[in-house]
This record gives sequence, structure tokens and C-alpha cells, in this order.
Amino acid sequence: MDSRSQAPYKCSSFSQATTRDDGGRTREVDRNFSLGALRDKRDVHHGGTREQAIKEEDEQEDGEGTAGHGENGGDGAGSAGGEPDLAALSAEIDAFISGQDGDAPVTVSEATLEKFASAVELVIARSEGAEDKWAAEASGEPSPLLAPITRIAALASALGKSPEGGGSKHTAAVHRVTGVLHRAMAFLEDEFHALLEDPRVPKAANEQGAHEPDRCVLRPPPSDASAGPGKEAAPPYPPETVERLRAMADAMITAGYSTECMQMFLVARRNAFDAALQGLGYEKSNIDDVVKMTWEALEAEIVTWTKAFRHAINVGLSTEHDLCTRVFAGRHAAAGRGIFADLARCVMLHMLSFTEAVAMTKRAAEKLSKVLDMYEAVRDASPVVEAFLAADEPTNNSALTELKSEIASVRSRLSESAAAIFRELQGSIRADAGKQPVPGGAVHPLTRYVMNYLKYACDYNSTLEQVFRDGGGGGGDNPFASQLMEVMELLHGNLEAKSRLYKDPSLSNIFLMNNGRYMLQKIRGSSEINAMLGEAWARKQSTNLRQYHKNYQRETWSRVLGLLRDDGVLTVKGHVQKPVLKERFKQFNAAMDEIQRTQGAWVVSDEQLQSELRVSIAAVVVPAYRSFLGRFSQHFSAGRQTEKYVKLSAEDVETIIDELFDGNATSMVRRRT
Repeated sequence: MDSRSQAPYKCSSFSQATTRDDGGRTREVDRNFSLGALRDKRDVHHGGTREQAIKEEDEQEDGEGTAGHGENGGDGAGSAGGEPDLAALSAEIDAFISGQDGDAPVTVSEATLEKFASAVELVIARSEGAEDKWAAEASGEPSPLLAPITRIAALASALGKSPEGGGSKHTAAVHRVTGVLHRAMAFLEDEFHALLEDPRVPKAANEQGAHEPDRCVLRPPPSDASAGPGKEAAPPYPPETVERLRAMADAMITAGYSTECMQMFLVARRNAFDAALQGLGYEKSNIDDVVKMTWEALEAEIVTWTKAFRHAINVGLSTEHDLCTRVFAGRHAAAGRGIFADLARCVMLHMLSFTEAVAMTKRAAEKLSKVLDMYEAVRDASPVVEAFLAADEPTNNSALTELKSEIASVRSRLSESAAAIFRELQGSIRADAGKQPVPGGAVHPLTRYVMNYLKYACDYNSTLEQVFRDGGGGGGDNPFASQLMEVMELLHGNLEAKSRLYKDPSLSNIFLMNNGRYMLQKIRGSSEINAMLGEAWARKQSTNLRQYHKNYQRETWSRVLGLLRDDGVLTVKGHVQKPVLKERFKQFNAAMDEIQRTQGAWVVSDEQLQSELRVSIAAVVVPAYRSFLGRFSQHFSAGRQTEKYVKLSAEDVETIIDELFDGNATSMVRRRT
């Protein structure tokens, strides 16, 4: 079977590996492939060992060769003990192979073909029982195992082109060579698969310890599994193993077993990649499972996925690309590029399908940060895949091109999802039209939610700018800043409407002050929000707060201060109208009692605003009352009359003001008792 020109059949995400036969049909490929039956021929013959059976067969063939010489007048190389002389036979075979390209092709005897085939089979049989089949010789020379396997592959190819191999002259010998080649490939496949699965390089007996072997998985860095591009991870195989894999791959591809070799390598590395992702906690989930998850469970899955995806892109793919480049080097480089592209496509497409499942779940504001985390991971994957595409440009690999396209598509879907989730915030503000005012004029829950949400969202301000720009949100100006401004305007309008739910205008202004101050503090406390909204917006908010303050003072304290005026108490000639004075003190006492009883229950949670209000009120009211008291209190008779009308000292008024806005409703009467 000549499959040198075949490339691995492209796999769908983590599907069973497949390849195409000559008829175009799809068949499963495992590590045994089509050579399983041939392995049975290496079993024990008549209760003896395989090596003994081969020796017996060689001795019989050697006797036959002695009786009749080949075309070249010789009986083929042999040894005194009857065992084929592999070195001498190899020289003849090399001469035959190289001679096929000349004007006068070199011929080879059937006996030589038979002996060489037996010699190669004997080498393989002896190697099967060795602890390290690929160990270098004592002289330092590479393992002698691959050379005869490679040579018999070249011989089979040469016989296929030679008149001797194509005719009936050496039919039996050609079949013998072909059979040993299949046996050699079956052996090599076993060894290739075993080395892929367990990359240990066996040590000498006295060097072996109790250490666990390195496994062929992508080992993530111990502390930073989401390392950036260029982050080096421990290679999956030691250098000696990589070199053996390279030599084996070269032999298999040369012998026409490229499809088997490439599929075996692809499946092994794909399984290793799977194991690495599982080591990071990532497990494959189908769309139905993801859609049914609670948000708490899905949130945890997204965190794991993001970590695993970043590792796969920044560490895993680079590791696999390097391995493919090393194992499939030189004239087989195109095969290596194809394997890597298929591997990258299979792994990444399955991971990217998770994002589609997340995008299908119900949109909710709390999902924004996790969707943006996924968006950033996918966005950062684009230049990595672009770099691989540039490196493999001569191949123009369709698998990598498809992966690039899918990444762009997923990024677009995540961008749309994130933008829609953020716009849900605007919808929730518009929909919040509650008719129940917040007790005490405190900060409304909507205000707290929106401002904290914006502060959290602005941790992703540059990403959100990209998201809205991806959706055509504008060029020169920051499209996210425009969205942010719209949210603030919506919130301001919503609060203005809610302030009208209060029957007391003073409380309405306290409500606006509380919420406006909270908004301003959150903006001042976030350099990102402050920078995007701009200083002009902050100044406007400060102006609004001052106006609310003035409105409150006018609604509450203007009437109180009016009671402390001289108008009506004194006649034109300066005489005191005592009935009017009594009424003024009665009204002032009642007003202060009402203010203490009601506004003591009002809430100003910001200590600075609370202090500013108290100080501004006291600065106007206390001096006015002290002056009024000083001028008119002596007009009451000492004793019961004074106690009846002059119930508060200037210090008492100051104390009442200092107890406002702390959420504790009291009255002057209860306080004085």
C-alpha cells in the first residue's frame, strides 16, 4: 500500500480518527491499522521462538542457495554459521537500489533477496525482546535497528520499479521482501505508538530508579497556566525520544505508510492535549448541558474554560507546533504542518463551541464580566493563529484558515453578546418605575446597583470600547464612553422622577442630594469612569447638588427663619406686641419639634454631606435664634411663663440640628424628658 501522497483525513472536533482508502471510503484507523494479521506471523513456530524459526528458515534458504547460484554468479552473502551477513547483504542491496537510476540497472539474485529479507526479519525478532530496542551501540553509533527497516522499504520500492520485480523471475523473493516489509512496518507502528504513549528513554539497569516516567501530556506551568505568547512549557518528550520519533516517522513515510504514521501521531497528541486540558479542570460539555446550568455553575465553568483556553493558545499550540516541526523535519515538513493544523483545528473548534453555548443562555447583567473574559481570551488568540499561518504560509493550510475564520466569528458573537448585556442595564433603568419611595430619602437601590455595576464594568473599559467599536459604535470617539453617558443620563432622569414620589419637597431634595452625592463619589473614585465622563459632567453634577441643597434650605428653614424676624413683634414706636411674641415662640417651638421628629428620621448616609448640611443650617438658624432670644425673652415673666414659651436655648437648637439625618426619629418633648 503506497500512501505517501495521502494526508490525514481532516477530523471533526475530537472525533475518532479516520482516513480514506483507495475507493474513497472512510475507515477507522487505530494503532493496529491493516497490519494486525501480519503480526501473527511473528508468533512462535511449532513451540519454538520466533528467532529460532527465522534461523531455521534462513538455514534452509542458505542450503538452497548453495545448490543454485543467482544471476550474478554468486549465492549471496552469508556467514560461516549459516546466519546471514547483514552488512554484506546490505552492500549488495544498496548497490541494487542505487543502480536502478543508471543506464545499466544493477541486478540482484533471488537468493540475496531472500537472505536479506530473512536477515531483516531476524534483526526485528531479536529487537522485540530487548529492553531498549533503540539504544545506541557501545561505539556510540545510532541504533542499528532502523537502518535495515529503512533499507528494506527502499528495496521494496526499487523492486516495484525494476523489471526483475515486475516480472515472474523473482516473484517469490519479491513476495518475501514485501512480507518482511509489512512485518517491519507493523513492528515499527507498535514501537511508534508505544513511544508516543510513554516517552521514557530506558536507562541501564544500574541507573534505573523508582522515579515515575514522564507522561506525554502538555504539562502546564505550575503557577501560571494562562501565560502569554512565548511562554515556554516543559516539552512533552525528552530530546532522545523526539529523535527516535523522527527516525521512525521518516522510515514509515519512506515505506509508504505516511497516512498510518500521521494519523497515529495526530490521535496520540490530540489525546495528550485532552489530558492537559483535563489537568486544568476543563471537561468537555455539550450545548444542552451548558444551557441548563445554573449561573453559579456556569460561572465556574467559564473561569475554568478561560484558563484552559489561554493555556491551549499560549503554551499548548506552541509546544505541539515545535514537536511536529522536529518529528516531521526536512522532506516531511509539509506532513508536520498538516498534522499541527489538524490538531489545532480539532482542539480549538471544540473549545470555541463552548462560547456558542454560553451565548445561547439567557442574557443577564451579572454575566458581563465573564463574557468579557471569554472575549479577551478569543481576541488574544487571533495573533497567535495568525503567526502560525504566517509560518506555514507555503502550505496555505485550510485547517488553520478555517480556525482563523472561526475565531473571528466567535469574537464577533461574544462582542454582540457583551454589548447586548451592557445595554440590558439601560433597559433595567427604564423599566424601574417603582411607585414606592425609599424611606428617609436614602440612596435608592437602583443607584447603588447601577454605579457599582459601572465601576465594575469600567475595569474592562478598553475591552468594552473594542466591543462597541466592533459593533460599529463609532470611530474617533470612544463608543463605550457614549454608552456610559447615556446610562448616567437615564439614571439621572429616573431619580428625578422618583424624587416626585415624596410629598415633602424638603425630603425630595434630600433624596436627590443623597443619590447625586453617591453618584459623584463613585465617579470621583474611579479614574476610568471619571476620564470617560469628563470633568464637565462632574462639574454639572456638583452644580446640581448645590441646587438641591439650596432648595432644601429654602423649603425647610425659610419659614423657621421668618418666625425670628422683628416684623410684627415690634410696633413702629418700638413697643413689643406680647401676644404676637408669644405666638412666634409657640410656632418656633412647634416647628423645631416637627423638624426634629421628621427629619431626624431622614437618612444622609454620607458623613461629609451630613456634616455639610448640619453646619450650613446651624450657621443660619442658631445665630438668628440667639439674637431673637436675647432681645425678647426678658419680656416674659420669670418662672412658669418663661418656661411655657421659651422652651429652647440656642444650645438646644444647635443640638437638635446636630441630631438631624441620622435615621432616629425623636421629638423635643421626649428629648427634654
